[in-house]
Amino acid sequence: MVAAPSFLIADDHPMVRDALASALGQAFPGAGIAMAATLAQVQAALDREPETDALLLDLDMPGMDGLTGVALLRSEHPIVPIIVVSAAREPAVVRRAYEFGASAYIDKSASLEEIVGTVGAVLDGEIFAPPEAEPTDTFAQRAAQLTPQQWRVLALMIQGDQNKQIAHKLSVGEATVKAHVTVILRKLGVRSRTQAVIEARSLAIPTAEPVRP
Repeated sequence: MVAAPSFLIADDHPMVRDALASALGQAFPGAGIAMAATLAQVQAALDREPETDALLLDLDMPGMDGLTGVALLRSEHPIVPIIVVSAAREPAVVRRAYEFGASAYIDKSASLEEIVGTVGAVLDGEIFAPPEAEPTDTFAQRAAQLTPQQWRVLALMIQGDQNKQIAHKLSVGEATVKAHVTVILRKLGVRSRTQAVIEARSLAIPTAEPVRP
């Protein structure tokens, strides 16, 4: 017998989580369904269940910092398929999500039937194509090369933390943080910490909307 799939639904709106959980439970009998409302909860859940079959991820959620959260999760858990479920419809945002490793991108205005269909396709190994690219988003591509720890440092930089604060939060030495910042600036192709933060903030995502039943 094929084991029932396991899902992690990550959205800070309880009604959205419940609607998705109900739809997935009906479409995939016996499926294991976990919930998360913040990036930290997603990370903890994936640490507990690293072989989760699919993560349904909202972009506008505490801790996500736009698409930086997608890149961080992809670098920490490279084998877990990420299905973005977002209200953001801009082609550039969708492209960036795929560049950062999403297997599929679903508009929150889609019906639950459409969402379930996409989830089923991803479970079957499909990876959906991003919109036709305009000029390449070179910053997003460079950012995708950061390691998990470098993403953590960058996320704290975006929040305004200085090296000493970052060192305390990550339980590392300040010299280690300085070294990470140097590498981050080089990988991103920027000259200053301020420029890195401004560019990274451009990955922010519009406020989410409810899933349509």
